[in-house]
Amino acid sequence: MRTPCRLILVTTVVAVLAGCAGQNPYANQGQGSQGQTGQGVNNTTKYGGLGALAGAVAGAAIDHNNRGKGALIGAAVVGAASAGYGYYADRQEKALRESMANTGVEVQRQGDQIKLIMPGNITFATDSSAIAPSFYSPLNNLAGSFKQFNENNIEIVGYTDSTGSRQHNMDLSLQRAQAVSTYLSSQGVDPARLSVRGAGPDQPIASNADANGRAQNRRVEVNLKPIPGQQYQQPAQQ
Repeated sequence: MRTPCRLILVTTVVAVLAGCAGQNPYANQGQGSQGQTGQGVNNTTKYGGLGALAGAVAGAAIDHNNRGKGALIGAAVVGAASAGYGYYADRQEKALRESMANTGVEVQRQGDQIKLIMPGNITFATDSSAIAPSFYSPLNNLAGSFKQFNENNIEIVGYTDSTGSRQHNMDLSLQRAQAVSTYLSSQGVDPARLSVRGAGPDQPIASNADANGRAQNRRVEVNLKPIPGQQYQQPAQQ
């Protein structure tokens, strides 16, 4: 009968959503106009609920003889795996906000990614790829966090202001990203997780017409992303 099947499907999705629901205390911090979690629902809920729905549909389609059972199994398996990354990212975000407090590094959450923005006033001197003394402490904290939370990829992107030729700025931004990557590796972060990219003067976040704006644009951004195919298991309930 179709009614019991549909009832199981709806009940399963609601149960997963309710079981995972919670308030992310950082949901409205560092979001800007691109934030994805501004409604206060943490990513465990979002990924678990959507994953459960997708799993339920897939499970029902696979088990033609017992669609209700298939939906239940599909929702449980896919929902748990999806919620696992949401929970992982929530924990990592919390730890990063604590370790980056008062360092000048901004932590942003954008959907399933965590972004760290490191402004030019603490990272590199003008026209230099040598790590500034003020940058070592945040980098050491970052390395410690990356070793603790070692289940995502780390993309390091260097930026410059618009002063000078484009080619010079592209080269300089890449050198800055590489300098950060090399230092993190020297502190024990797995190099296989690290990738670098130079964006030069592209995507400025402030005006290049004044010194303060140029300092903001001379930044390094670190993007944390899930590893494709990685299984993020939901921890056992305490």
